Amino acid sequence: MTILLEVCVDSAEGLAAAIEGGAGRIELCSALELGGLTPLPSLMRIAARAPIPVYAMIRPHAGPFIFGSTDEEAMLLDIDAVRAAGLGGVVIGANRPDGTLDMPLIRRLKAHASGLGSTLHRAFDLVPDADQALEQAVELGVERILTSGCALKAVDGIETLKRLSAKAAGRISIMPGGGIRPANVSAILQATGAREVHGSCSSPVESVDPRAVAFGFEAKSSNRTDVDVVREMRRAIAAAG
Repeated sequence: MTILLEVCVDSAEGLAAAIEGGAGRIELCSALELGGLTPLPSLMRIAARAPIPVYAMIRPHAGPFIFGSTDEEAMLLDIDAVRAAGLGGVVIGANRPDGTLDMPLIRRLKAHASGLGSTLHRAFDLVPDADQALEQAVELGVERILTSGCALKAVDGIETLKRLSAKAAGRISIMPGGGIRPANVSAILQATGAREVHGSCSSPVESVDPRAVAFGFEAKSSNRTDVDVVREMRRAIAAAG
């Protein structure tokens, strides 16, 4: 069975690089340096032309995944934009202040996204009890959980990822993500038995305009989707499979 590579991108340039490199699905965001926010409607419409499925992040602002009523309104409208653009799905999630999944809110988001695919994002990694949250995700009916195994990086959460994959037992997909690179993807896949994996496949890029940096219009350095890294990741995945 083929192992699917999902690549997160936050620009039209990154989208093109991910597709050229062999990504099997796109997580479409803005501001990946903040962990990913909702992409602009213009980028959604560009991404709708992609030959592979595209799921849009639904996250209205940076910070904790704790959302109030105004945030919920924005997220519902963003889901409408995803549907209008013709994308394949949404990436959703929310926590309560104690870290547990905000099930009532996620249910409403999931219901509003009826007919679209759905991924539960790394709000899952903040929960106090991953096994309980797994059962809640199954109850929600999302297709997959994007998780690092509740660690900062997936390589540090392998044991939890392995346990979750076993407990999922085909009811839901456990998709490892978080610091996954060509050098470590094989070990993660072999340990967990995952059939899909998530990565940024990026390389650092230095700014070429000191004035833009000085004005605060651009960071001194940033990470951008790299077609060669996507290809390396695909080769490593193929070798692991």
